[in-house]
Amino acid sequence: MSIEFFARLIGMVVLGAAGIWAGSEMSVALNTPIEAWATIFGLAGMLMGLILTPNLTVRPVRVIRNRLSQISQRTLFAGLMGLILSLIISGLLAYPLSLLPEPFGGILPIASAAFFGYLGVAVFVSRRDEIFNALDTVPGRISPVEKSANGKGPIRPILMDTSVIIDGRIADIARTGFLSGELLIPRFVLNELQYIADSGDNLRRQRGRRGLEVLAALQKDPVIPVRISDIDVEGSRAVDDKLIILARQMRAPVLTNDFNLNRVAELQGVSILNINDLANAVKAVYLPGENLNVRIIQEGREANQGVGYLDDGTMVVVQDGQNFIGVELDTVVTKVLQTAAGRMIFAKPDSE
Repeated sequence: MSIEFFARLIGMVVLGAAGIWAGSEMSVALNTPIEAWATIFGLAGMLMGLILTPNLTVRPVRVIRNRLSQISQRTLFAGLMGLILSLIISGLLAYPLSLLPEPFGGILPIASAAFFGYLGVAVFVSRRDEIFNALDTVPGRISPVEKSANGKGPIRPILMDTSVIIDGRIADIARTGFLSGELLIPRFVLNELQYIADSGDNLRRQRGRRGLEVLAALQKDPVIPVRISDIDVEGSRAVDDKLIILARQMRAPVLTNDFNLNRVAELQGVSILNINDLANAVKAVYLPGENLNVRIIQEGREANQGVGYLDDGTMVVVQDGQNFIGVELDTVVTKVLQTAAGRMIFAKPDSE
C-alpha cells in the first residue's frame, strides 16, 4: 500500500472526527438533534479527507523534495547562509520595532523578518560563486579539497564527460598514476550514459554499455579515487552546458575527447584535459633524416605513393612506395607534419 493511501485514511479519520465535533457544536447552537448534524458533517469531513489529503500533504512534499534534489549543494548552502544571516539581522531589529505604537509594533517585526529572509536568500544564492571564491582565499580555512603530495597546493577534482568514459582509454591512463586528484562523474553524465546504453540502436547501446563497464573498472581501481556526485546545474538541460557551468563553479578541469566541447570550454575559460591531445603528445618523435621501418599497406593519394602506419597509429606516407605494398620497407624521414587529426610522417625509401 502506498503512502498516499495511508494519508487518505489518516485524513478521513481526522477530518471525520473534526466534522462530528463541528456538527455537534452546530446542533447545540441551533438547538437541534445532535445526530443529524454530526452525521452530515462527519460524512462530509471523511469524504474531504479521502479526496483532498494527498493534495495537501504527500504531493506537495514530493514536489518540494524533487525540486530540492535538483538544486546544487552550493545553492542550498548559500541559501542557508543567507537565511541565517537575515534572521539574525531581523532578530536584532525586532525589539526596537516592537516598541513602536500599534499597529506598527505588532506588524513590522514580522514584516521585517519576512523581508530580510527573502532578501538574504536571494542575494546569497545569486552571488554564491563570488561568495565561495572569496571563502577559498581565506587563510587557514578548512577546505574539503585534498592537498597534493607535496602539500603545496590543493588537488582539484577532474570532471569527466560521457565521451571520455565511452572511449575507455581513461581506465589505462588512470592506472599509470599520471592523473592526480579525484575523478568526478556528475549524475547527469551517468544518466546520459545509461540512456545511451538503453538505446534502440545496436552500436550506441554497445558504446553505452562499454562506458558503464569502464566506470565499474575505474571504481574498483585503487590508484585514483572515483566519485559519482548528485550535484546539478539549474537553468540548463544540455549535458555539455552543465559540465562547463559546473567546471567554472568548481574551478575544475574537464576530461574529454569531444572536439566541440573542447573548443566551447576553452572560449569560456575552462581548463580542458583532452585524451586525444595526450595521445598525440606521447607518440614517438621522428626528425627528418632518421631511419624508419614501416610496412606499406595501401596506395597514397598522390602518384606512386605508399602508405603505412606505425604501432601508435601515426600515418607514414612513403614517396615512391607504391611498388612496395605488402612489404616492410626501410625508409628515411623527410618531413613531419602536425595536423588537428594527429601527426603525419613523410618518408622516402632508404637508398643505402
